[in-house]
Amino acid sequence: MMLTPDGPKVLEYNARFGDPETQVVLPRMKNDIVDVFLACVDGKLETIDLQFEDNAAVCVVLASDGYPVSYKKGFEITGLDDVKKQDGYFVFHAGSKFNEEGKIVTNGGRVLGVTAIGSNLKEARANAYKATELVHFENKYMRHDIGRAIDEA
Repeated sequence: MMLTPDGPKVLEYNARFGDPETQVVLPRMKNDIVDVFLACVDGKLETIDLQFEDNAAVCVVLASDGYPVSYKKGFEITGLDDVKKQDGYFVFHAGSKFNEEGKIVTNGGRVLGVTAIGSNLKEARANAYKATELVHFENKYMRHDIGRAIDEA
């Protein structure tokens, strides 16, 4: 979504589980996602009353520097346990894998989606950026303008 002089405009909305757009919806969902999937498979989605927490979420993608053109892989990712200890912080893996030693390493351009919730968008944005500070890998790159308009509003 872009804020324009003519008001907000939707440019694109993805809903795959690997996309940041979905990664801010899932932590707010009260329903068990398995029940939703089963209802879809059984053709009974109308029986599901989707419910969401009354809060907000923001996702910041941690990428490999050079993405999408050229980037190196295989850097160890640390700090994931620190994120796990924080209530309301989530990490979605995209371009990561286990190496031969069983360590989680970078394996793509968009490495992780770091999502955090808050009581409102401003708090969620602040929490998301705090969460990104806990995760470390060589070549880590992220945009710092995600949700900037939230703070300026």
